[in-house]
Formats: sequence, C-alpha cells, structure tokens
Amino acid sequence: MTNFFFWTLLVAVLGPGDDDRLVAKAKRLHQRILTVDTHADAPINMMKPGFNIGVTHDTYTEDAQIDYPRMKQGGMDAMFFAVYTPQGPRTPEGHQQAKDQAFSIFRSIYRSLQQYPDLAELATTPDDAYRLKKAGKRAIFIGMENGYPIGKDLSLVKAYYELGCRYITLAHFANNEICDSATDPDGPLHNGLSAFGREVVREMNRLGVLIDISHVSDNAFYDVLHTSKAPVIASHSNARALCDAPRNMTDDMIKAVAANGGVIQVNFVPEYLRKPSEVHRQAIAKIRMATVGKVLDAAMQQRINAQIDSVNTHFAGEQPTVADVARHIDYIAKLVGVEYVGIGSDFDGGGGVLGLEDVTRIENLTLELLKLNYSESDIEKIWGGNIMRVLQQAKVPETELQTDK
Repeated sequence: MTNFFFWTLLVAVLGPGDDDRLVAKAKRLHQRILTVDTHADAPINMMKPGFNIGVTHDTYTEDAQIDYPRMKQGGMDAMFFAVYTPQGPRTPEGHQQAKDQAFSIFRSIYRSLQQYPDLAELATTPDDAYRLKKAGKRAIFIGMENGYPIGKDLSLVKAYYELGCRYITLAHFANNEICDSATDPDGPLHNGLSAFGREVVREMNRLGVLIDISHVSDNAFYDVLHTSKAPVIASHSNARALCDAPRNMTDDMIKAVAANGGVIQVNFVPEYLRKPSEVHRQAIAKIRMATVGKVLDAAMQQRINAQIDSVNTHFAGEQPTVADVARHIDYIAKLVGVEYVGIGSDFDGGGGVLGLEDVTRIENLTLELLKLNYSESDIEKIWGGNIMRVLQQAKVPETELQTDK
C-alpha cells in the first residue's frame, strides 16, 4: 500500500481534525497493552523452502503477512501459529500422513525459535506472554487447526500438548473422526460430535488444551458446549447476523460461548466480514471445495491462495475494511459484553482487509476501536486480556472431570 493511500484511509476513518489526537493515543495504547492474535497461518510460509521468518518480507510481492521483524514493527506481541492440516481421507494412511505433516510443522516452528532466540520464544501460558512482552520478544503460542492429525488415537492429544499445542480446532472444511464441519459438501457424518470426539474434548479438558469450535457444525458446537467443562473459544469466527456464512456464529451461539465463559475471536477474512455477491461467493467456494479430501503440500496451498487472491481482486469493490472488523467486534461486545470478544486474524490463511493488510497494520484496529469510544481497559481486554483469562482456565481439575455435566 502506498503512503498516500494509507493516510487517505486514515482520514476517511477518522474524519478531519481527529487524526492527530487519536493516532497518538492509539499508538501509546497499542504499545502498552498485550496484543494477542489467536489464529495465524505463518507456518504455511515457514514450510516453504527458503522462507525465513526472521527477516522482513513484502506483503504484496512475497505473499507473506507475518514475520518476526514485522510483528515487532506492528506491535503484535503474541500469536498462535497454526499447525494446519487440510482434511484428507479418513483412513489409517490419511491419518498417518496428517500426523507426519503436523509433526513437520511443529519442527518448523521450533527451528525458527532456535534460529532467532533474541526475537521470539515459545509461549504456553499467559505468564509467558506477559514476560516476553516485557523482554521485548514475540511470544509464539501454538494451536492446531483441524483435529485430523489425531485420527482415532486419543494419546496424540497429549503428544501435541507436550509439543506446546494449547488449542485444537476440532474440524476444518470437512468432517473428521471428531466431529462434523460447518462446510462439508456431503453434509453431516456424526450429526455433531462423535463418541470419539467426546473423548477428545474430555482429554483436552484434562490436559489444559483449549477447545476451538471455529469451523465446526452448529450441532457439533452445541455438543461441545454440553461436553466441555472448561470455557471454549472460537479462534477465528465472526457474527452470522452481520455476514450470513455457516462458518460464522449465530446470536444464540455467541450467547452460549459467553455463558460458558469463553471468547469469540473475530477474524479478518473478507467473505466472513461482509457478505459478498453470490457470484463472488461461489467462485471462492469452488476453489475451497476442490481441496476437500486432498492433502495439500505448500506449493498447492500457494496456488490456492493465489486463485483466491485473483478472485478477490476481480471483486475489489466489495473488499471490506478495518471498519468491518471493528463492526463485528462491536456487535459481539454489545450482544454479550466486551469480556467475550477478541482477535484471530487468519493472516497468511486468507485474512486481510483494507487497513489490515498485514501484521504491521494492526494498530489501525486499535484506532478504530477508539473511534467507536471503547475505553482503554476494554481494548486491553479485546486485544489480549480475554483470551489470556480463558487460557488460564483451560485445565479442569480431576475431581470435576469425574462428574457428568
């Protein structure tokens, strides 16, 4: 983005005369508070030969929205890097391949942290995040997007936990052995959470792994809420009332997460922020559905991202802005309270709008929340306080696990 376009956007967002005061306030606040993004697909790029997350990249020419230097530049203190595996065959061979891919992604994250110990460290607790912010380092949490690498082996939940995984998104774009997806073209397999899925949820409660209900079907969502004895999260989901997509959450679902003590982390994916035209929607869906049942390597994932970018460019007039992200945050906060909403960008995985093109621009969201008259205390909760509270509550005492809900 050119400097001219950036400042034009700021003026449009703020209005004449307000920009100097609010920009300065946003900058001070943004640097003071802990900023946490619960869903970042940086490992997709980290798995590419030659990609170096310890150096600065260009968002537009290198198709990379995240690296350690730009996290520091943008004031992003902590990110959950996603160990993402696309859904493939529900077979022993498919599960083995997904497990192997997951371990490979874990290794890539660890290599980057070993290579740049002065820039970033692994974080597994809220205390880690606050400590690393004081030290001037980036806190890298790990989440797993799609429970596919668990297969039918419950012991793998503990194996991933011991590698640092602190949430698991139970499903992705298609059904797996744990539960149904919100978007499987073949419809439901289990009519919600499977019997094995209930075991997975209980094991995650026992260990202290957050249960992420982004991507799961509505029935699976309610089954999870009935089964879990810890608060759950939606690591990257928006409000269905504002954008009618099955990946988004209804008002009743948002209220249920709040009643459970969990948090909904708003994402930056354009088609989940503002409803695109039917032609635009179908073009994106066609690209994504073509991947169902396939295990994608990094080159294939890059081609898919390029195809989606091309479609979005064609429909550029529909492109959402940072104001749309703030609108979803504001809707959820007004519906259930500011204590139950946060941020999960989905950068490097489809997230990015005007004003939030990459991790260096996230201060613009702080600015937009100030424009909506959110207090500094409320913004601190939205940016990190809420998710850190929920992470602290992820582990359920054994005595509570022994009683049925």
